Amino acid sequence: MTSRLPAAPIGASTPSRRTVVKAAAATAALAAPLAAAPLAHAAEGPAFLHGVASGDPLPDGVLLWTRVTPTPDAVPGSGKGPDVTVRWEVAEDRGFSRTVSSGSTTARAASDHTVKADVRGLRPATTYYFRFSVGDASPAHSPVGRTRTTPAYDATAHGVRFGVVSCANWEAGYFSAYRHLADRTELDAVLHLGDYIYEYRSGEYPAAANVVRQHEPRHEIVTLSDYRVRHGAHKTDPDAQAMHAAHPVIAIWDDHEFADNTWSGGAGNHNATEGPWAGRMAAAKQAYFEWMPVRPSTEGTVHRRIRFGGLADLHLLDLRSFRSQQAGTGSGAVDDPDRTLTGRAQLDWLKSGLTSSGAAWKLVGTSVMISPVAFGSLPAHLLAPLAELVGLPKEGLAINTDQWDGYTDDRKELLAHLRDNKIQDTVFLTGDIHMAWANNVPARAATYPLSPSVATEFVVTSVSSDNLDDMLDVAPHTVSLAAVAALKTANRHVKWLDMDSHGYGVLDVTAERAQMDYYTLSDRTDPEATSSWVRSYRTLSGTQKVERVHEPVR
Repeated sequence: MTSRLPAAPIGASTPSRRTVVKAAAATAALAAPLAAAPLAHAAEGPAFLHGVASGDPLPDGVLLWTRVTPTPDAVPGSGKGPDVTVRWEVAEDRGFSRTVSSGSTTARAASDHTVKADVRGLRPATTYYFRFSVGDASPAHSPVGRTRTTPAYDATAHGVRFGVVSCANWEAGYFSAYRHLADRTELDAVLHLGDYIYEYRSGEYPAAANVVRQHEPRHEIVTLSDYRVRHGAHKTDPDAQAMHAAHPVIAIWDDHEFADNTWSGGAGNHNATEGPWAGRMAAAKQAYFEWMPVRPSTEGTVHRRIRFGGLADLHLLDLRSFRSQQAGTGSGAVDDPDRTLTGRAQLDWLKSGLTSSGAAWKLVGTSVMISPVAFGSLPAHLLAPLAELVGLPKEGLAINTDQWDGYTDDRKELLAHLRDNKIQDTVFLTGDIHMAWANNVPARAATYPLSPSVATEFVVTSVSSDNLDDMLDVAPHTVSLAAVAALKTANRHVKWLDMDSHGYGVLDVTAERAQMDYYTLSDRTDPEATSSWVRSYRTLSGTQKVERVHEPVR
């Protein structure tokens, strides 16, 4: 996000550099074998030590993923181990007595022994089970995964429900949010909005004194091998394995999959001693596509569109590959029409898709917040840490130059397109800032509410990355209250803001409304952390405004 240091929502202390602004029973049966797999077979091979996953569902298919360890020395990033044939099966039941599709592929050292199977010929809106195997006489089987296809393109879907997460920092805490989403068998998919991994060396973010568990490798990741090792470590987390085994995951990247404050030609957390930026970015992308269940629509990017019947089109954005360098704070460059966040082709693609969409709801997955934020008058002791979290100068300017606030021409063009074409029921779904927000998105923030809201935005907090409390090392909902009040006063389109929690969201969409239920974790440093509902906001069809709801969708 911005230079390096702590990221946003929930708990630890400030790091040495600034990163941020980003800073059920069926599933329980899947989670147990997944958690045990790495321990049971760590010294053997071939084995499936990194679980299974699915992603990018379609009406007739889904992408399946796993990683094989063919020999004990063939660890992620090593380049060691023979190529092996991997078989996959898809069935209507967990016992695989009703297999509907099967095939084989090859796990190669050249792709870090990760494999993907793009399965087609399935039925729409149907739950399936899948597994992989290696060997002939007595094959080694992977854990069993559960996935689900989307409704037919022209079908009348009565509802769709997503888990929504972002910003999972291994060293800052455990991934309990993933476990709680795995336990929710009613979800159609989980939407991961970026910062699935972080690139820092151990003890940099969070600071060494606040590290809950050390990641691998211990140094900052720069090479292809480094990125593979870091992704591989994340796929050993039992909560991550449970989530991936329980639901298809629809993922986009943000900056920390590369380096803090990534733009097309560099990053805030990259210097000449770390080699050419183009090589580092290519390595990070290669490892991402190897290790994530993502079906790229265009090579080298994650922008794509997934449809859920006639109910919702999900437009997914890549806001790192094509953007101009972040403007200096206080610079008029934020309004320069020659600077871009999306790139011309992607912005045209999004506008065209929004215009032509026949779906009731237009959902946009964006890794950084589109709603404008002015800081107004904040006490000095709150301004500095908030500036860290959202990428502002500590003197305080009304611009977060890593988000849409730093690329106002792209935002103006997109919001004017929504207004001028009378495109209704557009909802932006956002991560990155480590805080939870519920916002109206005005066409012109400076004149809101005279300038009408043309969309709404739901922002989810972090899974584990630092928030305001963590940076200040204070109890939740204490000093942040003044900051929340000041921000809401200066930004009347912001209807709710939680700076103090870690957790996740559950988005439930029907023809009548889109509702985000916000859930928080009891303690990110506790691997058994509990989860509780805290707030809900919804957008009623045709209103382009958020309103509070006093209970979650059941």
